[in-house]
Amino acid sequence: QVQLVESGGGLVQPGGSLRLSCAASGSIFSIYAMGWYRQTPGKQRGLVAIMTSAGSTAYADSVKGRFTISRDNAKNTVYLQMNSLKPEDTAVYYCNLRTHAIVFNDYWGQGTQVTVSS
Repeated sequence: QVQLVESGGGLVQPGGSLRLSCAASGSIFSIYAMGWYRQTPGKQRGLVAIMTSAGSTAYADSVKGRFTISRDNAKNTVYLQMNSLKPEDTAVYYCNLRTHAIVFNDYWGQGTQVTVSS
């Protein structure tokens, strides 16, 4: 079983910064990618940033140049540095771990609230 524990959310003013962390533990093998998604009420969960085990990254257009994803492979931890935050970044942020043995499997954290408001 895989557990993902997120931390770092909170309330920040527009233009501010936050750093989210997600530590994975348990029976982890064949990691394909780790990433962050976000969701607001009434909307589907959408990709924010992802990093594959090979180090490739992808970002949502709305966060390019402001958010940076990074990983500490030794700790099975993924980070999301969020700078120049905007009110529209307000959402619940979910950590995702995707493994690929024979099939893909997705694991999710419990979510952490990020609120950008003055």
